[in-house]
Amino acid sequence: MIRITETLLAVAILALALTGWRWSVASDELASAQRVIGTLSAGIESRDKAITRLKTENNEGQKREATLRLMQGKASAGALTREAHIQRETDANPILRDWSVTALPDDVIRLHTRPAFTSARDYLDWLSARDKLPGAGK
Repeated sequence: MIRITETLLAVAILALALTGWRWSVASDELASAQRVIGTLSAGIESRDKAITRLKTENNEGQKREATLRLMQGKASAGALTREAHIQRETDANPILRDWSVTALPDDVIRLHTRPAFTSARDYLDWLSARDKLPGAGK
């Protein structure tokens, strides 16, 4: 009978030790899971802040774009108004109307002609080569 009691006591101690060990492993896993949850929560919070910031920037950009489009519309309307005014003035004045339909003088046409450039260097060379002033002694 004592032997059975000792065996039962040994089994109980072994079960208690095994339970304690499992409790320790579970506690470590719980602590690890809590660290992961904390890290993920910080990541989610950071992501949410970034999303909020990007939404705010997007809204501000859309407002600026709408303002610019409104300004562009007003500028276009103003340009059309000026163009119509110039056309009315040109049509009203026969001397100005006749002048506006005549061809430009050859010298003015020459000022507006430019060769085809392949680089900025070509353009700068063309600019420096044209219309050079004669020397002071000539």
